[in-house]
Amino acid sequence: MLLWSLPVSERFWETKTLEEMTREEWESLCDGCARCCIIKLQDEDSDEVFYTNVVCDLLHLLDCKCTNYQNRSTLVPTCLVLNPQLCRDLDWIPETCAYRLLALGQPLPDWHPLVSGDPESVHKAGISVRGKVVHEKTVDPDKLEDHIGYWVG
Repeated sequence: MLLWSLPVSERFWETKTLEEMTREEWESLCDGCARCCIIKLQDEDSDEVFYTNVVCDLLHLLDCKCTNYQNRSTLVPTCLVLNPQLCRDLDWIPETCAYRLLALGQPLPDWHPLVSGDPESVHKAGISVRGKVVHEKTVDPDKLEDHIGYWVG
């Protein structure tokens, strides 16, 4: 069952904590923006995190989905499997991320597919990485800093 087609009366994200959600509900929170797949650089002195316009090679650039989701953290050891505590603790998670918003007690935005009922709404709103990124295999690892972008909020 597609959770994006749920009636308003079943808006579980408004009544459950992250810890109370089923696996299916948890997974449906992902809006498909793929901002978490962006390669990030951290300044060693200030700990400031910078987002690049480079994404993991497992990301399908058009639909913004992982091509090997089940094995992603094995294939890409730096790929985190989010849990409620990480959503509260990690400050680099994009401000638009549903996991972060709900962890902070904030509502989902109107463009979120669970709210809009349209899985394309995240792309139409310009929130996703679609059309804004390149795969890491196309970039010299020593030149990642040349790919720092400021479009991620």
